[in-house]
Amino acid sequence: MIDRYASAQMTRIWSNENRFAIWQEVETTVCEVRAELGQIPAAAAAAIRERGGFDTARVLEIEKTIQHDVIAFLTSMAEHIGPEARFVHQGMTSSDLLDTSFALQIREAGAVLRAALVELLDTVERLAVEHRDTVMMGRSHGIHAEPTTFGLKLLVYWSALERGLRRLDAAQEQIGYGQISGAVGTIAHLDPQVESRTMERLGLKADPASTQIVQRDRHAAWLQAVAVLGATIEQMAVEIRNLQRTDVHEVEEPFGKGQKGSSAMPHKKNPIVSEKLTGMARLLRGYAHTALENVALWHERDISHSSVERIIFPDACHTLHHMLTRMTWLIGGLVVYPDNMKANMAKVRGMYFSQAVLLALTEHGVSREDAYAWVQAAAMKVWDEDKPFREALGEDERITTRISGEVLDRCFDLGHQLRNIPHIFQRTLALKDW
Repeated sequence: MIDRYASAQMTRIWSNENRFAIWQEVETTVCEVRAELGQIPAAAAAAIRERGGFDTARVLEIEKTIQHDVIAFLTSMAEHIGPEARFVHQGMTSSDLLDTSFALQIREAGAVLRAALVELLDTVERLAVEHRDTVMMGRSHGIHAEPTTFGLKLLVYWSALERGLRRLDAAQEQIGYGQISGAVGTIAHLDPQVESRTMERLGLKADPASTQIVQRDRHAAWLQAVAVLGATIEQMAVEIRNLQRTDVHEVEEPFGKGQKGSSAMPHKKNPIVSEKLTGMARLLRGYAHTALENVALWHERDISHSSVERIIFPDACHTLHHMLTRMTWLIGGLVVYPDNMKANMAKVRGMYFSQAVLLALTEHGVSREDAYAWVQAAAMKVWDEDKPFREALGEDERITTRISGEVLDRCFDLGHQLRNIPHIFQRTLALKDW
């Protein structure tokens, strides 16, 4: 990911320094557990804890020659520890260290993503509640349909983000597994207690059945959760882009003092943040697909997944974190134009009450087929003759002889049309438990 989208938190988590620090902690913890079980001298474990260390530049220098990152790290660690380093990594394979540490890194990154997601949820909720009763046109196929409120539109996104939070939590649980199970997962050279006790101290669980690696369905599921969150942000961004179009102009992205929208046209205020977020969601879907490709490996392992994961996981975390924080900024500063919403509703001259009239006719004994045809004929008059829908309905004796003017007027009651929105808010926001 290019630096402008990198957060300090994510940069630290995915840095070589942090990665090697986690490696050191895993190796040290294994030695301490083995010492408690009487498998290595307690003094050796104490020395490994006390003198353990590494030099990042030295690790990378060694790796250039030997082309093996774990061995390079262990060499640097041994240079700090001394003779007791012979107990480090005994009975382990590289993936025991790599996959256990990777789980800790992913979990740490996931916690940062979760905090950013909760902030976005809170921001969306505030704006949704504020505009619960801000009436606007609901659209299907891009065409005016029936009235809704801007708050309800936002509540729908809040609900999707809330599901995204639960998916992320589930993915965090599923990724929280490590292993100290040896070359092909048989725990041939260590006591199984070493694995279980080590994982407990690291805040992980021991993978019940692994090969040389923790199976990659866990990692694929985690990136699917990330990609779905990206898709929800994209859904929000696409709607904002549509509502900001000049011929709609119901909302508008924040536009700062001194900001410029176009190199050629000084009047432009473009939804550039929403457009960027839309593109980034595509990137996340690509990473999720790549993670699925990593599930099927040769026999007990190959390393076709490894090089890919070093790119897609840090990049996906940086990307989603940026998307979450930028959408929070966008929603927090969104400019809403209720008057334009009303003006856009007026363009269809009341036709959004057509279903209410249709249902009233059926309730008064008219077949659905006839009722539909009569109401549609009145609607076509609105389109063709630019007259109010209520007037067009009143000119059709087939309608006025079946339902009274009073009943017809009730069909045009906007308050009745939107009466259940408070109920939708109540039942949706009741899901909040964080």
